[in-house]
Amino acid sequence: MAQTLEFSFDGEADAAVRGLWRRLSEAGVPSPARHRPHVTFAAARTIPAGTREALREDLALLSIPALWLSTLAAFDGTLVLTAVVDTELLAVHSAVHDVLAKRVKQPAAYYLPGSWIPHCTLAERLEPAQMTTGFAALYPVGSIRARITEIAVVDTQTGETDVLRDLEGT
Repeated sequence: MAQTLEFSFDGEADAAVRGLWRRLSEAGVPSPARHRPHVTFAAARTIPAGTREALREDLALLSIPALWLSTLAAFDGTLVLTAVVDTELLAVHSAVHDVLAKRVKQPAAYYLPGSWIPHCTLAERLEPAQMTTGFAALYPVGSIRARITEIAVVDTQTGETDVLRDLEGT
């Protein structure tokens, strides 16, 4: 996918995730340390400018809940910390996808309502032995309360970021 809608964390949660990345790195497991810790709410080939503007307007009206990242899990060779799913989180996710519906090119099925597993990536493209090492390096993981401070569309090819909502002052 070329563009993602990412919800980024406050400084404390960011530091906690980076601490997990450090532990993985020390255990010899590659982590996405060059990236910013976040939860992806949507992904598509393209999220056009007009759709971004509609998202800005919709996001300004929504109360964005804090996330509780608490369960160490794995899927498709990716080690993740999943978020607790509640009605507030699902309502925001659904509202985002109501705006995106029929307005983006090639949406990623993993992020659509009913398929989405909200998570923060800890390591990806792992071989089975690396996955085992990663679990051993991190287990048990305590819960991380992640307050959302920024929502942005990120181009995964170029790293270009278009901030749709900055919640720092809110």
